[in-house]
Amino acid sequence: MADFSKEINKRRTFAIISHPDAGKTTLTEKFLLYGGAINLAGSVKGKATARHAVSDWMEIEKERGISVTSSVLQFNYGGCCINLLDTPGHQDFSEDTYRTLMAADTAVMVIDGGKGVEPQTRKLFKVCAMRHIPIFTFINKMDRDARDTFDLIDEIEKELGIPCCPVNWPIGSGKNFRGVYDRETRNVLTFHDTLKGTKEGTETVISIDDPRILDEISAEQKELLEEELELLDGAAVEFDRERVDKGELSPVFFGSALTNFGIETFLDHFLEMTKSPMARMSDEGLIDPMDENFSAFVFKIQANMNARHRDRLAFMRICSGKFDANKEVYHVQGNKKMRLLQPQQMMADDRHVVDEAYAGDIIGVFDPGIFSIGDTVCAPGKKFSFEGIPTFAPEHFARVALIDSMKRKQFVKGIQQIAQEGAIQIFQEIRGGMEEIIVGVVGVLQFDVLKFRIENEYNCEIRLDMLPYEYIRWIKDYENVDLDKIVGTSDMKKVADMKGRPLLLFINSWSVGMVLDRNEGLELEEFSRN
Repeated sequence: MADFSKEINKRRTFAIISHPDAGKTTLTEKFLLYGGAINLAGSVKGKATARHAVSDWMEIEKERGISVTSSVLQFNYGGCCINLLDTPGHQDFSEDTYRTLMAADTAVMVIDGGKGVEPQTRKLFKVCAMRHIPIFTFINKMDRDARDTFDLIDEIEKELGIPCCPVNWPIGSGKNFRGVYDRETRNVLTFHDTLKGTKEGTETVISIDDPRILDEISAEQKELLEEELELLDGAAVEFDRERVDKGELSPVFFGSALTNFGIETFLDHFLEMTKSPMARMSDEGLIDPMDENFSAFVFKIQANMNARHRDRLAFMRICSGKFDANKEVYHVQGNKKMRLLQPQQMMADDRHVVDEAYAGDIIGVFDPGIFSIGDTVCAPGKKFSFEGIPTFAPEHFARVALIDSMKRKQFVKGIQQIAQEGAIQIFQEIRGGMEEIIVGVVGVLQFDVLKFRIENEYNCEIRLDMLPYEYIRWIKDYENVDLDKIVGTSDMKKVADMKGRPLLLFINSWSVGMVLDRNEGLELEEFSRN
């Protein structure tokens, strides 16, 4: 039992979130660098020729230089076993990020020191706040010209509605960046530009009270720092572990991911300030991670991670107990006992099979098509479900046309598999015996990803014809509604989702109200109830 609780206590599971181009993927790589998981930024250990980011494994990511799907990375550092969830920054892939945040205990928010809070930062922050996830802020790119530090802190507090507690404080920025001052130790960690992609930089630690500090920073910088610290001590909120744990206070750090500066000190503080895995809410109350009974939930499904094997993985966050590959588990939604096949842990798409894992860990298991996002697995004899994962209503729609009708079978398989991952939603309309497939997405870039993947992973050429619909409504209590008798509007279209549930698509928002007025007793919903 001692070993069991020791293993769980050393787990840390966090997600990295940011607006695109704030430096999130670079920061992720530097964490791995310090954890010894890679030996050259931009490559998995032993694959130094692979110059794309470690966490960007999908072909389209390597081609475009953007993250379009979240990835799971595990490494050890400072006596802790860290499960790091790297998320897409682009808003068109935010649904994947939302789901991934459900599997995290903590979030690290990366902010560009030159730009401050950006639109996607606000969106992602709201999700964290909704779930009361502790948020740590890393203000990046201090080696470039940054905005006034007090302005940055003030903007975070006002825009995101959360007080900040700066753990360290920058000395200058851009060409004048000299390092950061640690408020607790009164030491200055001085900045010297490092060899990019290595961790062999020279960082000097020197007390602010040591006369030799003037060899590192100018007298003017020292005087300005002392003035700023006096202001800070009078105005800033004090560090409070309890408030951080509740997501009511964000510790703030400054650094430069590109040059490795401030990464190690951030990691050290982060591990000291965060807790081991949190309890998770289920329909039977909170499930304690120290409960000996294994439980987990599926937060992500990914097809074709390995193009050679054409496989499909269900990613599970272990919530309690210990996973043992030799023991059966109970799949609650499928109502049956089963073995989790080929359990593995990840370094992006580089995997290793595991025999055991603990609460806080993320494992991928082979999925023959039985799992859905939000499913619960637990020890036989138990029967509870973890909180559901929200499904977002699509905002953009397109008709999918298959160019070669002889490839219908693999096309249907491909589009269904991608839909089961949660990135797209499929709708169908029956017209004169011809089946029409309509795809709905949250962000338009998902259409590009869909086309790329169908053509490259399933060898089917498709054409996407954009549709003008912007509003979608599910019909409540549809079993008792005669669809043929619904009096619609000229811009309304009737379709069904993958589960056969009828929906209405509209071009204009006012049409929704008109349909409700014309059909007494009809009730429409914005979200599907799984």
